[in-house]
Amino acid sequence: AMAQAALGAAGLHFDELNKLRVLDPEVAQQTAQLREECGAFLDRIVEFQKIVGSLIELVDQLAKAAESEKMKAIGARNLLKSIAKQREAQEQQLQALIAEKKMQLERYRIEYETLCKIEADQNEFIDQFIFQK
Repeated sequence: AMAQAALGAAGLHFDELNKLRVLDPEVAQQTAQLREECGAFLDRIVEFQKIVGSLIELVDQLAKAAESEKMKAIGARNLLKSIAKQREAQEQQLQALIAEKKMQLERYRIEYETLCKIEADQNEFIDQFIFQK
C-alpha cells in the first residue's frame, strides 16, 4: 500500500488487471465515459442535422408548390378577365344590332302606314270611278 502511494505520488497507478498506468484508473474510466457520451452526442447532432435538412427540403417543396398554385390562380384570373371583356364586347355588338333592327322596324312601319294610306286613297278613287259610270 505504501509502494502504491509512492507510485501514485509519482503519477503512476495500477489498473484492475494490475498493469502499470500513467493515468489514474478512475480518471481513465471518466475519460472513456466522456468519450462515449461525446460520440453519442455527435450521433444525435448528425441525426438532428438530417431531420433539419429534410424539414428544409419539405418547406422548399411546399414553397414551390404554393408558387405554382399562385401562378395557376393568376392565369385563371387573367383568363376570366379576358372572357369577361369578350362578353362585354359581344354584348355591345348585340346592343348595336338591336338598335339597328329597331330603326329598320321603324322605317318599315312608316313605309307600311304610307302604303296603307296609298291603298285607301286608290280604293276611294276606284269606288268614285265606278260610281261615276
